[in-house]
Amino acid sequence: MEFQTVIEKRRSIRNFDPGREVSHKQIETLIRAASLAPSWKNQQTSRYYCILSPSRIEEFRQKCLSESNQKNCAGAPALIITTFKKGIVGFDKATGSPVNEAGDGWGYYDLGLQNENLVLKAAELDLGTLIMGIRDEPAIREYLKIPETEIIVAVIAVGYPAAEPSMPKRKAVEEIATFL
Repeated sequence: MEFQTVIEKRRSIRNFDPGREVSHKQIETLIRAASLAPSWKNQQTSRYYCILSPSRIEEFRQKCLSESNQKNCAGAPALIITTFKKGIVGFDKATGSPVNEAGDGWGYYDLGLQNENLVLKAAELDLGTLIMGIRDEPAIREYLKIPETEIIVAVIAVGYPAAEPSMPKRKAVEEIATFL
């Protein structure tokens, strides 16, 4: 599939086909694609917690997601929770001081690039995804035993779409770009 087609095909899916499973190997493929994204000084601090068990997914949904996101990811056969190791990306290795005003913001940036690779690879494989940021961080940390040294960023539902949503209207380049 051509890259432009993948970009245009990717949608946020809120209606997953509960009858179709996603394999461990498919999730590994998505994470491998994510790991190919750039990262600050190649530090590669992103981490992925993958839930594939239907009973664990249901328990996680009930304990860790908002009511709306519980509904939005119903039927998804996989959840990927993305984190990054804090205090490394955007910090001076010798002193531990931030190198600019962004500090740990660079970790969010790196993980955002990697999450984009992940969802684009999913689209290429005919999988749908939904990136969810409204979640209960302390509950996720406890449920998955995520150390305090990591910042939890997103929960990504992965599965086969039960329906293909149309592309929402996008702003024109003239509305979002300034050329000097």
